[in-house]
Amino acid sequence: MALTTGLVLDRMPRLAPDGRTVAFVRHAHDDHDHSGSICLVSTTGGSIRTLRPGHHGSAESVAWSPDGSRLAYTAEVDPPRFIVGRVPPLDRRATGDRRATARDGHTPTARHIARTDWRYDGSGHLDYWSHLFVVDLDRGAVPRQITRGDWGVSGITWSPDGRTVAFTADRDPDADLRPRNTIWAVDVDGDDPEPREVLAPLGSASRAAYSPDGRWLVAAGILEPGPLDDVSPGLLLGPADGSSPPIDMTPGVDRPFGNWVDADLNGWMVDGRYGPAWMGADRIIAVVSDRGRSHPWQIRIDPVTGRAVDVTRLVDGDLTVHSLAVSRVGRVSWLGTDGTRAMELTTFDVPATPVPTRDRNHPRPQARTTMGSAWQRRYEQPRMSLTMAPGDGGPIDVWIASPADAADDPIPTVVDVHGGPLGAWAPAPHIEVALLVARGYRVILPNIRGSTSYGRDWIRPQLGDWGGVDADDVHAAVDRVIGLGLADPDRLGILGLSYGGFMVNWLVGTTDRFKAAVSENGVTNQVSDWANSDSGPEYDRVALLGDPFSAEGVEKLWRQSPLRNVANVRTPLLMLQAEADLRCPPQDNEQFFIALRHLRRTVEYVLYPAESHVYGNSGRPDRRIDRHTRMLAWFDRYLRA
Repeated sequence: MALTTGLVLDRMPRLAPDGRTVAFVRHAHDDHDHSGSICLVSTTGGSIRTLRPGHHGSAESVAWSPDGSRLAYTAEVDPPRFIVGRVPPLDRRATGDRRATARDGHTPTARHIARTDWRYDGSGHLDYWSHLFVVDLDRGAVPRQITRGDWGVSGITWSPDGRTVAFTADRDPDADLRPRNTIWAVDVDGDDPEPREVLAPLGSASRAAYSPDGRWLVAAGILEPGPLDDVSPGLLLGPADGSSPPIDMTPGVDRPFGNWVDADLNGWMVDGRYGPAWMGADRIIAVVSDRGRSHPWQIRIDPVTGRAVDVTRLVDGDLTVHSLAVSRVGRVSWLGTDGTRAMELTTFDVPATPVPTRDRNHPRPQARTTMGSAWQRRYEQPRMSLTMAPGDGGPIDVWIASPADAADDPIPTVVDVHGGPLGAWAPAPHIEVALLVARGYRVILPNIRGSTSYGRDWIRPQLGDWGGVDADDVHAAVDRVIGLGLADPDRLGILGLSYGGFMVNWLVGTTDRFKAAVSENGVTNQVSDWANSDSGPEYDRVALLGDPFSAEGVEKLWRQSPLRNVANVRTPLLMLQAEADLRCPPQDNEQFFIALRHLRRTVEYVLYPAESHVYGNSGRPDRRIDRHTRMLAWFDRYLRA
């Protein structure tokens, strides 16, 4: 049953503890006063109640108090961080693309910027901080702003007694230079509440959750100071009052907490909910990614000492878990894919005592819905197989997507390189993979060195060596599929987004084995992208790419830049670019395009207005269709001639 309708965007639904009411955030395109408002609706339907907004801007995350009498949420607040000159009041400015001017004609005189965190891909200018509000749900109650200051709040959660809210924040004055989120808590009923830091590892922490008795806080995080990309976030636990440092609950797992795998059948429109979540006083459930899959795991603890006594993956299989929920009676529910099937609701009853997942008497997950993947029955789905390619660093997982009725003969084949590089291909194919397969192509999906979910030793060799061991692994994967007799070596294409776009740009300048290439929102000049990207300096630090502070640092950046090899490019290249991409901005990729045009090479450049980095999955539908159509036409032109 649809609970809401209309020309609105309703987000962040949160069910009340008694299951009778849903709180959500509503964005109305034609009603500036109520864009980003908190709304309530009964689970049986009926009228929608909009809470009085108070003096705040667009609302964001929402959390119910344990007794259901109050809501906590975050919302943008005045004063603006950088704006100079007269602007409309915050609760009347246009929402959506914050790079745009206000709709009533007010534009700022300037932005006076003294920090490097004034922009973020998909959000544009970060002109306002979000802070914590609490509202009593008695009709007519006005929200109270709980936190304030030159820092922001996210990831809110209530303590079991309903008196305290924990949240994620980075309150360091130099947070823009070396970001480090930690967990804070604030007593919301005080006259002048002052937050206190309660979970502060030397690395970082986020996504906190209280134990049922309020004694412990568990969060995703890293204990190591200044971690690099080869350190996977684990689960940290510490006393809720912050009286002692947190401990790592999963020190031997060497796999990242959360869903780090690339499978757009999960959708990109909302963030996943991966836990950690408590199942009683002695069990924590969380999603962990492993070898291109993501599963719910269970961590049993001693509720007195907080030490982990058992860490177990609850289920096996080719799963990717996008959002997870836990009941205290032993049931886990999740939205996720299973093999090539699109997302469905699945439940799993956790055994009271650990049972090996491969034991035939082990309980099995049960799919509870069919609506999520029903659309797939109208189309022939890719046939997915997994092979191991021998590589210099060890066997490489390579997924091969083939037409369902294709014989095991050589056919035109496209290599698709994932983003990140801390991504990993999953058994669930991307939409672009399904389209290519439907067109008669085979698609190679390699989890090369640098891919996450394979452990620290698989990532470390790629740090500071973009275009080195990772490129070797792409070639090894192609060689393997050709050796199996599945790919025609004279009709090979390559495709990639973001870091995958970098790899396309790199490979067309270092080899002629590909007859066509499509690079999307890639990287061409690491020297300029260090500062042009919204997250460039910290991204380059953790990836050991280099920096502009010395001749050696600049040379390291340039050595890993496809632009240095541009004169060697002979492969026909289609470059797709989101015009509002702040992660891999147009200014970077235009350097490659302009150089190729001056060299009179075969190249085309397509800009998509007002779109951000992952527009191919979450952008305006007509632009997504245009992107897919151009990609297919490009490969048809050069691989089927």
